[in-house]
Amino acid sequence: MPTPIRVARASDGVLAYAIPLPPEALPPVAPRDLEAAWDRARAAAAAERWGAPRRLLFRRQDGSAQELLLADADAACWAEAVDAGHDLGTLAGLSLCLRLLALVEVMTRAPWMRGLFTLAADGIELHPTLLRAAAAMPLDAAARFDETALRRLLSRPIPSGASA
Repeated sequence: MPTPIRVARASDGVLAYAIPLPPEALPPVAPRDLEAAWDRARAAAAAERWGAPRRLLFRRQDGSAQELLLADADAACWAEAVDAGHDLGTLAGLSLCLRLLALVEVMTRAPWMRGLFTLAADGIELHPTLLRAAAAMPLDAAARFDETALRRLLSRPIPSGASA
């Protein structure tokens, strides 16, 4: 039976998620799902379908809590788009959303990644190797990708079993 995530809407409209594990314990996702989520999120942003802010409350192994707030308009929009296709009330949907946001975040701060995506008039095309890595690599405690580990992973072949 999958681990349940409790979801509630606060009086201020914020969606709150009680997640029984830390970000680094979230499962991998399928690269094709990550690519589809990327496309849905871009379409939602272009259509200005802004979502509600989301408060993610993770339970750490020591019993302490860790909070992550997705209040930025872009992050809320992308989370809304992922939620529409993959329920964020599931570990798989939440993992997909956080990997998508982590991928965007690392792409903005890692110039060495420029060869792994192409900017075009209709958006960004992601290299399949980058998609496979982002789908399989664990998130860190801050729900981001460790840039050094990602670079190391991308410097060697990723097994074909990690593909869609």
